[in-house]
Amino acid sequence: MPERLVRRLSNRHTHMEGTSMKNPWTKKNPLLSMWLSGANAVAGSARSRANAAVKRQATTTMNQGMKQVADFWTDALTGKTAGATLTPPAKPRKKKRRTR
Repeated sequence: MPERLVRRLSNRHTHMEGTSMKNPWTKKNPLLSMWLSGANAVAGSARSRANAAVKRQATTTMNQGMKQVADFWTDALTGKTAGATLTPPAKPRKKKRRTR
């Protein structure tokens, strides 16, 4: 073989050896990128709504607990009962008679 052809073939061989095939999974995909961006926005919105609901529930629970503690100690120190009301209970209604 002529020396030129051998050199050309050997250059091709080393050139092919050094490069590897690109992974198709690492290529940029605009559709997938937009879809993931939208999914991330939805997940972020749902997460913030859930956090707000938990915070509201915790605040309500703490307020109710503090009210119960205050009512207990107020009633204990003043001698009133917690269930006492100022208005008398309603009288039961009389049953109507049937006429024939």
